[in-house]
Amino acid sequence: MADIKYYDVILKPVVTEKSMGMMADKKYTFLVHPDATKTQVKEAVEKMFSGTKVESVNTMNCEGKKRRVRGTMQFGKTANTKKAIVKLTEDSADIEIFEGL
Repeated sequence: MADIKYYDVILKPVVTEKSMGMMADKKYTFLVHPDATKTQVKEAVEKMFSGTKVESVNTMNCEGKKRRVRGTMQFGKTANTKKAIVKLTEDSADIEIFEGL
């Protein structure tokens, strides 16, 4: 298990049309540290955003894409990422960083 502090777990929010639609169901999507576990993500969300209570966390590992390098037939690869979809309880406060979007 990785020794990651709660402020290093969440890297940035994912802002897409699908993730904005899930906000009505109190589901928020974040890019998280690749070694973070579900319990670490839950702890990080509850500590970083006051008044939030996490009901469940779903994580997914996203494989990096193949990319051509400088127009030749050489290939490189983008970094692997990990996403977490966090569902809050009904009586929980909303996350403020998504309010202005």
